[in-house]
Amino acid sequence: MNLDDYKVVLYRNQPDGWVAEVPAIRGCYALMPTREEALAELEQVFETIAAEYRDKGLLLPADTTAIVNA
Repeated sequence: MNLDDYKVVLYRNQPDGWVAEVPAIRGCYALMPTREEALAELEQVFETIAAEYRDKGLLLPADTTAIVNA
């Protein structure tokens, strides 16, 4: 699985910055000053977490995130 297999939530963090996260994976989030930086950092965080799962012989959790109101 890769990041494209998951829903990504992007929202403004007050008073400044952006949060990008994958709700289906615990700890998979990034807080950065811009949207673009948050999304780029999220990719790195995802890859780090995916590598940890692989090293332990585990599968990443399935994305069960439901979009209720967008």
